[in-house]
Amino acid sequence: MYDEQGEEYIDCINNVAHVGHCHPLVVQAAHEQNQVLNTNSRYLHDNIVDFAQRLSETLPETLCVFYFLNSGSEANDLALRLARQYTGHWDVVVLEHAYHGHLSSLIDISPYKFRDLDGQKEWVHVVRMAQGGDRHIHKAGGVFVADEIQVGFGRVGKHFWAFQLQGEDFIPDIVTMGKSIGNGHPVACVATTQAVARAFEATGVEYFNTFGGNPVSCAVGLAVLNVLEKEQLQAHAAHVGSFLMELLRQQKAKHPIIGDIRGVGLFIGVDLIKDEATRTPATKEADYLVSRLKENHILLSTDGPGRNVLKFKPPMCFSLDNVQRVVAKLDAILTDMEEKLRSCETLRSQPCGSPTKPCPSLGKNEASHSNVQWCP
Repeated sequence: MYDEQGEEYIDCINNVAHVGHCHPLVVQAAHEQNQVLNTNSRYLHDNIVDFAQRLSETLPETLCVFYFLNSGSEANDLALRLARQYTGHWDVVVLEHAYHGHLSSLIDISPYKFRDLDGQKEWVHVVRMAQGGDRHIHKAGGVFVADEIQVGFGRVGKHFWAFQLQGEDFIPDIVTMGKSIGNGHPVACVATTQAVARAFEATGVEYFNTFGGNPVSCAVGLAVLNVLEKEQLQAHAAHVGSFLMELLRQQKAKHPIIGDIRGVGLFIGVDLIKDEATRTPATKEADYLVSRLKENHILLSTDGPGRNVLKFKPPMCFSLDNVQRVVAKLDAILTDMEEKLRSCETLRSQPCGSPTKPCPSLGKNEASHSNVQWCP
């Protein structure tokens, strides 16, 4: 991607521009549909049927009812409504450190966020990830919702959907989609079973979304699916993601600050820690590293409760060359940080940053350009 001065940046952040920024086939699909019909979903049109059909071909047969919306938060909010109407239960089981959206209903079930607000609600139960968790949910009379908003559409490489990593026999009752489904255009979807949908319809309250499933959104969604298939981006994510993991593991062996590397396909986290013994999150170091990378035209973000996890989730067209350039610069900056740490350790007789013996953590040029100043 490029800024207003035409400067090139390598984007490691944007899993919304799933098949690449301004992909010509996606742009063309939106433009052509805008010229024919661009209205809300009060009028029937073929695009919504075609889009639902294409999505159904990627999912288990039981997931055959589709609701179209405008954002992932809307999708997850509807999923809660569907689940509660079908089961008659209000309680929700969520994963530790989960985040599912910005609506009030979703903040309540997002441990990553609600601990900074009013605390955990009594009907929210936080658990750690475990294989076979769906069996316990179903045994208790619940339904399983797979939130694919960040990880779906081939990003994990091995499968089209991340829930398929749980095994061939794992079939959720509801699947939510957003972000990448529209490559930046506001599109989202909820897929569910006939049984869940019928229970929802039995309330007598019609579900209606003014812009959800409009002709342009569906045309864009179809174009994204076409590009994924034509350019074989799922296989590409597996190949490039494996290469990225290999190079990052080499960096872990070289730099003690890297405590862990985890992920699959083009969805990878690099955990930065202060030391192996305590595994204290290296939050300031992570902020400084991201700032330095941005100065070098590489866009990367941090995540996690300690804001110390480098989160790689680039567009699916991310190349092997992009991987090499990013990791090389990451290596150079980490090496520079380690050298400055050693220099600071020689100045223990006086406080770091004292007027007489300043900490060499930042050079003059760095201090004038970085938004984040890190001093070990």
